[in-house]
Amino acid sequence: MVIRRGRGPASVALALSGLLVLGGALAACTADPLAEQYRAGDNKGFIAADGLETVEIPSEQRSAPLEFTGVSDTGETITSEDFRGQVLVVNFWYAACGPCIVEAPELEAAYREVGGPDVAFLGINTADQAATARSFAKDNGISYPSLISVGDRELKLAFAEATPLNATPVTLVVDPDGRVAARVIGAVSDASILTTLVKDTLAENG
Repeated sequence: MVIRRGRGPASVALALSGLLVLGGALAACTADPLAEQYRAGDNKGFIAADGLETVEIPSEQRSAPLEFTGVSDTGETITSEDFRGQVLVVNFWYAACGPCIVEAPELEAAYREVGGPDVAFLGINTADQAATARSFAKDNGISYPSLISVGDRELKLAFAEATPLNATPVTLVVDPDGRVAARVIGAVSDASILTTLVKDTLAENG
């Protein structure tokens, strides 16, 4: 059983056999429902009263490992191999996205709590040039790197199966084998939501 606690109204825990039914509009910068993307193969999760959707994917139902290479906002080449053996949190964002601004301090708080040798964080900026991404990171106190996907077709394709890049914000928790273990659709409203997902993934190898 999966129970999560978010800020505001109490979350509703759902036990699902195969399909996750969305309980409201997704708290993202797009009206795209994303329902079909996340219905197949997910059998547990919860939907908060504010529309935030979190889905954990059982190990036996996870897809193939992510394989990606990209250039960060500081010009560094970063690949999926850099994170093998770690839990990786991947956040899709862009500077003009209101919910991305709202969730930024919660993401950084989660990073400061669980980031370290076993857990890494990585942003994927979906709309901005590197200078804009760096400015956002400075203004919002983000201390982990972001890859720039504008003009990088291969980077976009690498995540096409995991999440559509036109849906923002979305956050993935990737297991040490590189497979997506959890998705958060919408702005992370409390760092504890994300840290719990990370700790659940770490505990699988416990």
